Amino acid sequence: MDPTARRHRTTLIAVIAGGLILLTLLGVGVYGLIRGPQTAEAVDLVATDIPAATRPADTWPSGAEPVVTIGEPEEFAVAVAEALFTWDTTRGYGPADYAQMLADVTAAEEADAAASDVRAYLPSAEAWAKLRRHQTRQWLTIDTIEIPAVWEDAVAQAAPGQLPDGAVAYTVTGTRHRTGYWGTDPVTTTHEVAFTVFLTCTPERDPAPSADPLTETCALLRLSQFDNPLR
Repeated sequence: MDPTARRHRTTLIAVIAGGLILLTLLGVGVYGLIRGPQTAEAVDLVATDIPAATRPADTWPSGAEPVVTIGEPEEFAVAVAEALFTWDTTRGYGPADYAQMLADVTAAEEADAAASDVRAYLPSAEAWAKLRRHQTRQWLTIDTIEIPAVWEDAVAQAAPGQLPDGAVAYTVTGTRHRTGYWGTDPVTTTHEVAFTVFLTCTPERDPAPSADPLTETCALLRLSQFDNPLR
């Protein structure tokens, strides 16, 4: 790829990531398109009396699991969303281990910025230590996943080369569940969430003879601010 074009596209993503008004891309101002999530979330030590909504034991991953990058864009967005919100403090892993699974599927030109986005969704090391004392687990149930209207407008109005090939955004809504123990009592908290995953998927030929001759390989670009998605 022409280095000048690459710099231009990376600069555009950075502008979107900064949450600036994209007057050159959209006819209206859009706040926080891919701005990094807030870091002010409370630790939330599962200390409420909400009846425990436990995830079936056989569906819990054994640890930080790789994110599958082959498939449809929506499937990849779901995989990213689940990787962001599924963790278990009792497995011997830390937030850096879960963050690495997403770093491994991030587009190279967005690696540093996307890593910052991901860290903002995960507990800090200090918060993780507190959560571990309560044997806290977390997972996400997805209610809706769709391409936001504002992104469709952006794509329609973008000039050639302004967006990476195969770029698409999916806004996810759902419920974050945390379960653990307060003393000896099992408890849970729930929190409605909404966020946008920005990704790119490009077709490539599958070398397996029996496979579909063309598959899509996806990569994460950025994440929206937590609870501040595109609509």
